[in-house]
Amino acid sequence: MRGSITRKLGLLVAALALPVLAIGTAGASTPSAAAKLKQATLNGDGSSLQYGFNQVVIGGFKQAQPSVTINYQPNGSGQGRTDFVAKTVDFAGTDAPYKATDTQPPAPFFYFPTVVAPITVSYNVSGLKGLKLSGDTTAKIFQGVITTWDDPAIAAENPKAKLPSTKITVVHRSDGSGTTANFTNFLVKAAPTTWTLGTGSTVQWPAGTQGANGNTGVATLVKTTDGAIGYVDFSDAVASELSYAAIKNASGKYIVPSLVGASAAADGATVNPDLTYDPINAPGPAAYPITSPTWDIVYVTQTDANKGNAIKGFLNYIYSEGQALAKSVNYAPLPKKLLNQARTQVRKIVVPAS
Repeated sequence: MRGSITRKLGLLVAALALPVLAIGTAGASTPSAAAKLKQATLNGDGSSLQYGFNQVVIGGFKQAQPSVTINYQPNGSGQGRTDFVAKTVDFAGTDAPYKATDTQPPAPFFYFPTVVAPITVSYNVSGLKGLKLSGDTTAKIFQGVITTWDDPAIAAENPKAKLPSTKITVVHRSDGSGTTANFTNFLVKAAPTTWTLGTGSTVQWPAGTQGANGNTGVATLVKTTDGAIGYVDFSDAVASELSYAAIKNASGKYIVPSLVGASAAADGATVNPDLTYDPINAPGPAAYPITSPTWDIVYVTQTDANKGNAIKGFLNYIYSEGQALAKSVNYAPLPKKLLNQARTQVRKIVVPAS
């Protein structure tokens, strides 16, 4: 975990130089080149998947708007959605929209997509490289049907691999998680007759599995447990130097998680009027099938002028310099059409006169 944090801090320091250059060359019409915002503090929490991206854009925005402070706690999408309903935060990050059965926010709100991120199936098996997994085999592993690495189902997809008889340790999120929701959504779609645990921010995992808090917690447990397998966002998997499998997509191709594959999945997804969309198991031979969306959720009508203007400024920064910074911390930028829709939606936030 220490290596992950060190690498992210290094990326943050390197990336923070970029917004300064962008501000100087973008011209007066660019949001970050606008007049300085008044003093405000914004508090947000939620998605841990988007945390690496948030660190960079919050730091860059602070350089552009020094009077605005943004605090963000990566305590899981479920907690973020709950806190947003309770209005204990000014915005929340989530990788999954509210379900009809969830307690809904007390006032109209917007979903603002920010970036796209692959969810890896990461593993720790000595000497095993280039692992390939179909949705069906992945479902059997995480459901506890397949319990050792030399199982015939794994061997059939990896005929040249030397698979040990090591016991499989399944690692999953212990907190309410959009990453869990999207990973299990993939299993529902890709293995509908095999996967029986359903989909959601939490599921009833089999006995003998191990839970960890946040994507970094899962990454750490996988890295330190021989025979472990878990689902981890791409940014944290890369930062933790984990091995991850190529996953069979809807077109029958085994695709290694990458930003290119995530972008292909997002391009193939249908965007709803509220800017929610589902790139999981999207069509297309290049699409990585476990690609996660992520949003910031914000109330339509703001009650504090300084905070409202700060939120709009921050979102505009995400949709300008922030998109250019995404790849530096292993996230894919939004497709152009969705990006334009998001920029238009920012203008619909209602801010009271100061």
